[in-house]
Amino acid sequence: MKKTTILTADAPNEGDLEWDGPSKSQRKRESTALQDLGEELVGLSKERIAKIDMPERLKDAILAAQRITAHEGRRRQMQFIGKLMRTAEVEPLQAAVDEVKGASAASTARQHRLEALRTRLMADEASFAQLAEDYPQADIQRLRQLRRNALKEAELKKPPKSFRELFRELRDLVESANAADTTGDFSVGAGSTPL
Repeated sequence: MKKTTILTADAPNEGDLEWDGPSKSQRKRESTALQDLGEELVGLSKERIAKIDMPERLKDAILAAQRITAHEGRRRQMQFIGKLMRTAEVEPLQAAVDEVKGASAASTARQHRLEALRTRLMADEASFAQLAEDYPQADIQRLRQLRRNALKEAELKKPPKSFRELFRELRDLVESANAADTTGDFSVGAGSTPL
């Protein structure tokens, strides 16, 4: 058993104090955290991995892990990745994974806002006035036609082709407006959040 002495202000003699480094439990937690980060990196696309600054040997190990399908082989490869990560700079790797998670969350939120806009337009044709005010470049006539077609499809219990097309048109409208606006401060309706 390792001897660890706690440092205190009233320690009798500095020569008596010992610290043997992190405990075995702490080292195990750090190793597990590195393996978890490695697992998240393996889950990224090859294109995303290519953009991350990391040692070439680690990058090769991650790409190899993506190709391994056997359970035991993958487990051993993940241990190897964890070992390689002990000598790598972890901060840029963690930042890259966090960026992907954040981008996914923002994308999901944007999609929910677009779906809410489509729902408002389907429920009340008066919503088109606000849409025309927020997006002067919008082809309101085309959007109204898609709404009418979507309502007719729902009434006749047909596949929602126009309903989906309305969503795509709204998405393209918002994306083109955001690209034109450097601040990205376009909103949908009074008091709503930017898309």
